[in-house]
Amino acid sequence: MIDINADLRNRDFYLNKLIAFQDTEPVKIITGIHRCGKSSLMKLMIKHFLDSGIPDEQIIAMNFESMEYRSMDAKAFYDYVAAKRPMDKKVYLFFDEVQRISEWQDAVNSFRVDFPCDIYITGSNAYLLSSEFATYLSGRYVEIKMLPLSFREFIDFHGYSVIERKRPAGKMSKEIVDKDNEMYTADELFEAYLKFGGMPGIADVGLNQDRALTLLDGVYSTVVVRDILERERHRGQRQLTNADLLRKIIMFLADNIGSNTSMTSIGNTLANEGLLGNDRKNKPATQTVQAYVSALVESFIFYEAKRFDIKGKEYLRTLGKYYIVDIGLRNYLLGFRDIDTDHILENVVYFELLRRGFDVAIGKVGNMEVDFVATNTDEKIYFQVTQTISSEQTREWDLRPLMQIKDNYEKVILTMDKGLTNSIEGIKVVNIVEWLLQ
Repeated sequence: MIDINADLRNRDFYLNKLIAFQDTEPVKIITGIHRCGKSSLMKLMIKHFLDSGIPDEQIIAMNFESMEYRSMDAKAFYDYVAAKRPMDKKVYLFFDEVQRISEWQDAVNSFRVDFPCDIYITGSNAYLLSSEFATYLSGRYVEIKMLPLSFREFIDFHGYSVIERKRPAGKMSKEIVDKDNEMYTADELFEAYLKFGGMPGIADVGLNQDRALTLLDGVYSTVVVRDILERERHRGQRQLTNADLLRKIIMFLADNIGSNTSMTSIGNTLANEGLLGNDRKNKPATQTVQAYVSALVESFIFYEAKRFDIKGKEYLRTLGKYYIVDIGLRNYLLGFRDIDTDHILENVVYFELLRRGFDVAIGKVGNMEVDFVATNTDEKIYFQVTQTISSEQTREWDLRPLMQIKDNYEKVILTMDKGLTNSIEGIKVVNIVEWLLQ
């Protein structure tokens, strides 16, 4: 049994998603980058079952990062669970980092068809949901996509509380208090969020730069060494053998979040800037760069946003953008620096939109660009993200693409500015920090 006596912080947003599917046939698969909280979410779900009256003997939990299970193959995995399950009772199965077992899907599918069970698994690589496995389960799974902490979760995890206070002029404002009732502004906490990022483990080591960097180094090393290089060896593929090239591509993508990117441009830049050695002709093939970038996306360290032609209403195949899953991880890679603020804010907004259940694309309207087209089953919203629109030039730059869109869907500019008008030409103007706290 996984120890659930440790101090568990709530991740209600994700826990409620799991609860919504409890006791249903689909296998519940929790995916996300290492150390984003998948194991803790699994423990929270186990606690939910125990609190609901499910006896301990009906719950089997295995963490495959433990040496206890390191030598198992799929058959040993199946035999272990079959021997432990109570006869004639439903069993609740929790498998953490199950992809470390070769042919694990054979065992999981056998559990599903051989006895009454409710199955929950985690994995830190999208290869877990490769086309082969998706075909194998024939759609009988649901994926819970987990991300590092949102800004609101960051506040909660670090022991702060959000309070609303009525200003003398009558408007409501949000302020932050710590456990000693000392007051902070939301902007102060947001500055810390942009520096340290949202990895839950940061809350355990505190907002200390040296300790945070040590934790982020562990996350990075695990993703690169185990989830990419080791996984490729396990799959018997020979494409990803150059650890130095992999790191240079990671650094390139981290430095160019929110910029239009192609595989050719990555290879050209690495060669032209001498990042591949003195021989500029030693440029990696486009398909090689694509293989490395795909591995980074599969490992959830980078996410790709495709371009969408708003007038033509179709996705474009070229010049998408990449965003890094955690700004703290970017600071670990590139150093703490006060530049590129617009793209950093864009990165934060992109993942917040994903958390809120939107599909997110980059909008193309003529020869101009809208930062995000966010859609779900109920709505479509166009977003521009910018540090400031206080000057006429920046205001014109951000308004123009939105004003070219002739449909009636909501259009929003997110900015760090405060005290501006609520709308310009029918386009909403919203403070980013206030939007993140909604």
